[in-house]
Amino acid sequence: MTSRLFTELGLSPEVLKAIDTLGFEQASPIQAEAIPVMLAGRDVVGQSQTGSGKTAAFAIPAIERTDPAHPVVQVLILCPTRELAVQVAEEVFKLAAGKRGLHALPIYGGQSYERQFQGLRQGAQVVIGTPGRLMDHLRRGTLRLDQVRTVILDEADVMLDMGFRDDIELILQGTPTERQTVFFSATMPAAIRELIARYARDPLNIRIEQKTVTVPTVEQVYYEVDRRFKLELLIRLIDIHDLKLGIIFCNTKRMVDDLADHLEAQGYSADRLHGDMSQAQRDRVMSKFRKSGLDFLVATDVAARGIDVNDVEVVFNYDLPYDVEDYVHRIGRTGRAGRSGRAISFVAGRELFQIRNIERYTNTRVHRGRVPTLAEVEDARQDVIVNRLRQTLQGGAFRRQDHLIERLLEEGFASTDIASALLHHLQGGSAIPGAQSPSPEAAPRPARPPAPRPTAPSFSHGEPATTSGSRRRPARPTEGRPRIPRAEAHGTPGVRPSVREPHGPSEAPGSSGRLRPPKHSRRTPEGQTRLFMGIGAEAGVTPIDIVNTVAGETGLPGKVVGKVDIRERHLFADVATEHAKGIVAKLNRAQIKGRKVKVKVA
Repeated sequence: MTSRLFTELGLSPEVLKAIDTLGFEQASPIQAEAIPVMLAGRDVVGQSQTGSGKTAAFAIPAIERTDPAHPVVQVLILCPTRELAVQVAEEVFKLAAGKRGLHALPIYGGQSYERQFQGLRQGAQVVIGTPGRLMDHLRRGTLRLDQVRTVILDEADVMLDMGFRDDIELILQGTPTERQTVFFSATMPAAIRELIARYARDPLNIRIEQKTVTVPTVEQVYYEVDRRFKLELLIRLIDIHDLKLGIIFCNTKRMVDDLADHLEAQGYSADRLHGDMSQAQRDRVMSKFRKSGLDFLVATDVAARGIDVNDVEVVFNYDLPYDVEDYVHRIGRTGRAGRSGRAISFVAGRELFQIRNIERYTNTRVHRGRVPTLAEVEDARQDVIVNRLRQTLQGGAFRRQDHLIERLLEEGFASTDIASALLHHLQGGSAIPGAQSPSPEAAPRPARPPAPRPTAPSFSHGEPATTSGSRRRPARPTEGRPRIPRAEAHGTPGVRPSVREPHGPSEAPGSSGRLRPPKHSRRTPEGQTRLFMGIGAEAGVTPIDIVNTVAGETGLPGKVVGKVDIRERHLFADVATEHAKGIVAKLNRAQIKGRKVKVKVA
């Protein structure tokens, strides 16, 4: 495909100036194909992979087709999540910077209604929103669509998976029939094709073919490991590769909270992102992550939609996703803008077959990794310290303390002992990584400074808190502050408990000797009722699907749904007892993942 410059696409000087300010010159394939067609007013169906530049592909022509002198909603952009709506709105703001009088307004749940009312009253011409909140404004009469010229559905496949089909159809039916309709989607399932056939007029299909579905600069590897030892393996891999900026994906909000707490207790700079957080909390976390104020972001799939940070070094699939398409979306967070990236997946037991499905779908090889030993991790930590000291010595960027060193030398201390003692204090009082001790099990435990989290929380899924990674990584020179040493989860003071090597099925002892994690209590919490639903993991259902279906069908807030326990062919969901009967009645008339499902009290 021939590349084209933005100056060749017939854009206005104002938009070209904004593009130049952002530092772009050459259009990506999807942009070069879609922009001229949309400028001509034709309906478009665009299909391209994550990170291909499709936001600008529809935002630029939408801005060009908007009349700034006419203060009514002219462009409507639908997004599946709040994070993606915010991201699209930010890009529209930047691209429309030179268009005087043009106002864009994001509308999504969790944000103040008053701010949205004010923006609509002031005459926003471009509205970017989630289907649920847009429907709220339509019902209130605060949003009018009779002057809409262009409707754009971004991540259309995700919106349908989240149960927004009815809302989308109602929104489309409320716009003029002569509007321009644009669909952008990573995949084209039957439900999307039905919407296109019903609401688009002779659309032009633009599909950017890729040799592989995934980003070619991403190195993909998986490790076979028992789920009880995932945390131990995660810390070993972080330390041996000296990873500094990454996203760790889990399948449930509870697992996100548990893992983020454990990483913080181990001394890493980590935070969480999931659907139970307020919008203000999400914004704070994302702002910190974008500014590299966090080492690791632990997130669920839906909450992580719209994360666009170019410097992400690694993506961990702590829990393997249920859907191969989610795998592609996850690892698309790294290896962006021509940079290399790494995707690491943890696999247990039968999940190995899912790796084979991923390989077939992406047409790439996911290599099996070897679990690093404790000795290798300690050697890597030692190398990190030596390299950083070498860089500091070579650069000369440090205050000389000759008088203090001479004072100690005069007292008879050897220079090597002085340097070793300084390194000892640099690491919070622990021995230098790689120092000789009688045995790994009896290594000195680091001195523990006061910290906001006095003890490491225990894993809720039977996973022991790790101890082999108890010695902290050195602080990055740019941070200018020491990292809090990782807290020990258990053990005798002064002695590090022994740690079992993580292993996968091929390395595990025989079945008779394999340890079994304790079973969870299945007791339903007080005030909640457990429901049975005849759909499970084989249908690709996830906990967020259940939350969104309940909220979408009943109008109740998502918090009425508690724990969701998904099995292979069915699932159990805890819901507020006062709403249980109504939820059962509604869901028995609804569909989950396009299927009629039997729902009853368990």
